[in-house]
Amino acid sequence: MAQTPHPRSNVSAIPTYVPGKPPTPRPGLTTFKLSSNENPYPPLPGVVEAATRAAGAMNRYPDMGNAELYAALAESLGVPVDDLAAATGSVALIYQLVGAFCDPGDEVVHAWRSFEAYPIAITAAAATSVKVPVLPDGRHDLDAMAAAVTDRTRIVLVCTPNNPTGPAVTQSELDAFLAKVPSHVLVVVDEAYVEFVRMVDAVDGLATYRSHDNVVLTRTFSKAYGLAGFRVGYAVAPAPIAAALRAVSLPFGVSSVAQAAAVASLAATDELFERVDALVTERDRVVAGVRAAGWEIPDAQGNFVWFELGGRTADFAAAADELGIVVRPFAGEGARVSIGEPEGNDRVIELARSFRP
Repeated sequence: MAQTPHPRSNVSAIPTYVPGKPPTPRPGLTTFKLSSNENPYPPLPGVVEAATRAAGAMNRYPDMGNAELYAALAESLGVPVDDLAAATGSVALIYQLVGAFCDPGDEVVHAWRSFEAYPIAITAAAATSVKVPVLPDGRHDLDAMAAAVTDRTRIVLVCTPNNPTGPAVTQSELDAFLAKVPSHVLVVVDEAYVEFVRMVDAVDGLATYRSHDNVVLTRTFSKAYGLAGFRVGYAVAPAPIAAALRAVSLPFGVSSVAQAAAVASLAATDELFERVDALVTERDRVVAGVRAAGWEIPDAQGNFVWFELGGRTADFAAAADELGIVVRPFAGEGARVSIGEPEGNDRVIELARSFRP
């Protein structure tokens, strides 16, 4: 019998990424998608116009060097251009980091539950995912993560705020953790939701990267900036690490339209933070309403809240759907609910009151 091509053995073990579903249409009822941590606001001022101008040249390849985007980021962040690497969302940077720094069988330590794409990227690279359970309050167990580092560990992923549970690590916790991690191990501080953090002793990612040769930050324009549909993320890292990321990046990966939209978004910082502040106010209102309904939920530092539900998760998601909101269930564990429009957030509080903890 003739043999047929087959992929590497690790490919069949790659977990499936489960995206947030759209809401079920409800006649006479406005529905809200609260399943993907999207920004409910439209693009920032000037972004559509910049993207439209760029779309007029779609017959040309994008700038592979992302020169205008890097210049704008370097000015905004106060970092050298050589310390930047852009990609199609911060999730692409996770894939690139694992691909660039891990040989097959090397270990990547990360909290769990945490960002769903971590084990996907790790398995795709034939590396080994070392999952360290989060603490009962949804926080990273950084002591246990440090203890999980072995001579096979190449990368540690720290998701702060943690998606989907919500808490963020403090600078003191991160400093203590970094002191325990060998200097040859890459520590990735995933700051996809950094703009939403409001807490004492919040992580200063830029200061941390500047003081450590093994720290890389990953950030995105998908959340606070509302460019989820364009897929633009970036890493800030010491120049050798950033160079490795650029070396393994997909040529022409970030489209011309996405680059133009990101640059225009960086120019609208006043409007950006007005919107972020409004979302944080809504987040705090939802947290207060849910807790007043009798729920114990973790600290929320992103643009979402977490309900630990165990075996009741599917029932909770169904009850949400009946109210015209769709959430992101994690079977047998819980549900993540994004902060959206005020009316949708009102229904989250209504759901908390009607679906008893």
